[in-house]
Amino acid sequence: MSAVPAVVVLNVGSSSVKFRVLGAETALPVLLDGRVTGIGSRPELKLDDQKPRALDESTDQTAAIELVLDQVQSEDRRWRLVAAGHRIVHGGEEFRQPVRLDAGCLERLERYTPLAPLHQRHNLAAVRVLAGREPDLPQVGCFDTAFHADHDAVTHSYALPDQLRAAGIRRYGFHGLSYEWIAQLLAREPGGGPRRVVAAHLGNGASLCAMQRGQSVDTTMGMTALEGLPMGTRCGALDPGAVIYMLRNCGLSVDEAEQVLHDESGLKGLSGGVSEMSALLASDSSRAELAVRYFVLRTAQKIAEMMVSIGGMDCLVFTGGIGEHAGPVRERIVERLAFLPDFDVRVIPADEERMIAAHTLRFVQTAGNRGRAI
Repeated sequence: MSAVPAVVVLNVGSSSVKFRVLGAETALPVLLDGRVTGIGSRPELKLDDQKPRALDESTDQTAAIELVLDQVQSEDRRWRLVAAGHRIVHGGEEFRQPVRLDAGCLERLERYTPLAPLHQRHNLAAVRVLAGREPDLPQVGCFDTAFHADHDAVTHSYALPDQLRAAGIRRYGFHGLSYEWIAQLLAREPGGGPRRVVAAHLGNGASLCAMQRGQSVDTTMGMTALEGLPMGTRCGALDPGAVIYMLRNCGLSVDEAEQVLHDESGLKGLSGGVSEMSALLASDSSRAELAVRYFVLRTAQKIAEMMVSIGGMDCLVFTGGIGEHAGPVRERIVERLAFLPDFDVRVIPADEERMIAAHTLRFVQTAGNRGRAI
């Protein structure tokens, strides 16, 4: 049997490498699905529905990417790769559509690493590792910021002087690939689906998006992935004066403050060390309950904020690890919104990988994009 053409999708995060191989056809059938999780603590590899396999504790991001590519390129696989799609967290103002990832493009994308320090360098590392193995394979970047690129000036601006806004300090928004997937699914419904939607991507990273007829109108994340909702280890909305106070009065260096805000805050900071919502819900400690209550309240408040941007809410969509699996959290958020007029509540599983695969396949099939023919 001849090998079927396929697209590999790599979604590299701060502690994980998610990957999927899909047939290069309109239906995008899944041929292989897997992930390396727990990088930096207890790394393990999981393929399809198999039991996880523990990896050496020294497994870092590069080693995990190499291991993933070993699985994807194994000689006994029944596919041949025609393209690779990557989730790139930050595209700035420049990257608003999927692009072919070449050396020049990677160099430009490096500029956004300080705005997404937990993700961007790992996203780009995966591109380079794969290019070293398959230099002729077209690689396509798909951007989490792109779905929000058309926000108006009022929405994307901060109230700062001209020279700082001209330097790129503005609101970009993230989780765009997840929200785009939701928008596409809803658009297939009779009449184009609900008109005013607030989508809640709740997980270790968490944000909201206000959508009108499938278009992003507003979102809670800003210039970086720290703003907005409290997250697993990230602080969410914070008085900027608090950061100045940390630097001037708490003895923290800039690097130390960055570490605290990205890795020691959010649910982890409030609970005393636990960042997983499932563990917090199972705990009977008062600190765990504080973290859950805080998350619920801030999320409900921000949903109301998103509603202002679209004039109400016809449908609230939950997605992401917490949004899909933490029923008690969903219920408590909806209870906080009980004073509102009736609205539909749905749970839609996140599928950023399928969104990336669709973009990648469409890109390489478009005339003028040089690469292997499918």
